Amino acid sequence: MENKFPLEKAHPWHGISPGENCPSTVTCFIEIVPGDTVKYEIDKASGYLKIDRPQLYSNTTPFLYGFIPRTFCAEEIAKLAGVDKGDGDPLDIVVLCERPIPHGDILLRALPVGGLRMIDKGEADDKIIAVLEGDAAYGYIQSIEDIPHMLLNRLKHYFMTYKLSPETGLTPVDIASEYGRNEAHKVIRASMKDYDNLVSNSH
Repeated sequence: MENKFPLEKAHPWHGISPGENCPSTVTCFIEIVPGDTVKYEIDKASGYLKIDRPQLYSNTTPFLYGFIPRTFCAEEIAKLAGVDKGDGDPLDIVVLCERPIPHGDILLRALPVGGLRMIDKGEADDKIIAVLEGDAAYGYIQSIEDIPHMLLNRLKHYFMTYKLSPETGLTPVDIASEYGRNEAHKVIRASMKDYDNLVSNSH
């Protein structure tokens, strides 16, 4: 009899579906949570979380932060941003959530409501903004225009400072624009196409 239960842990990037209703609702893999003083990110080869770097300064992510499985930022994402290339990582997502989540390395379902078109060292590095499915405090949010101004500014400040050099006062990051739900869906679809191209070219 065939064993219906997997014996090995699914790779968070390749082995998990972004969801049947993607991009309206997406499955996310969360790497870091508010309060983390170390930046964790997925090890692409093994699928385990690894330490990317300690957060050397006072900024920590204000919301849950991770990526959408089976996405990739390459040519299609770069076209939308008007640059030559994507950053070569899965598509990042930030998830607004009322309740404290103590650790990453978890899956959740979220509703994309907008995004930030971020350019990092000349490469497209979009950040999708989403709301935890069924969240009591943020569940009313339908698009980026519904996010309280202070919370959106806090998020922008995090991304504008998380690579800031105190010595030079410079950062390689630029937020070119922000966009609403429809554009976020377009970005997610483009990243899924980039992923399909990545997989087909690897065979």
